[in-house]
Amino acid sequence: MDLNLINDVPDGLTRRARHFVAVHGIRVDTRPVDQHRQWWLDRGIPADAVDRMASYQERWGGLLLPPASQYDGGPKYFDADSPEGTSSEGWWFEAGRQRTAVPYAFMIGPTGEFGIHANHWVPLHATVEGWIEALALTHHASMWAKQITKITGDDVDGLKLDAMKPVPEVQGLADTWWRGADSLVAIYTGEAQGLSYPRGRTALVYSGLDEWGLYGGVGEEPSQGVEQS
Repeated sequence: MDLNLINDVPDGLTRRARHFVAVHGIRVDTRPVDQHRQWWLDRGIPADAVDRMASYQERWGGLLLPPASQYDGGPKYFDADSPEGTSSEGWWFEAGRQRTAVPYAFMIGPTGEFGIHANHWVPLHATVEGWIEALALTHHASMWAKQITKITGDDVDGLKLDAMKPVPEVQGLADTWWRGADSLVAIYTGEAQGLSYPRGRTALVYSGLDEWGLYGGVGEEPSQGVEQS
């Protein structure tokens, strides 16, 4: 177990997300994928699918982050397991075990997407990095917003996003973030899509944000210095 990740944060993350992982994350022990490689190969799992799992495990395996605001917290920690798929559709594998008994698994898709597999596959973010960026942005926005408003179901359609811009670092697919003049909006549709439950859509509006609250050192220079833990 590694309790201090200050000098052990994987690259490819923004300044905000690196800070979040370094300060709030720990890395627990997990088994290398290669311990089970031959077992999976003997059962018809393609070598390139096992290679993807091994790369994921080496980069992210054991990383335990604070719970997400949705999906009952997300995976407890990252740990590659349980590959499934076909040669025509591609191969998925488990991204990490659930924290609670939710009716879906957290999976990595054929092209590296992070998502959930319930009645069907729903990619939430284009990459694992996107999921982590969203966790970091949730933490940051929650600290600096003057007000947080939760909107659910059909009321999500009433959000005015025309004057807002998507937040690129979260690489949103089913789940997206939007930035306005003084607010951030997170829209979660993964459970609604995966469970065929439209009322499951949720939006969180973080309002009353200044420049630092909106950007946190990503894309714009902050006006209040570096966030302290």
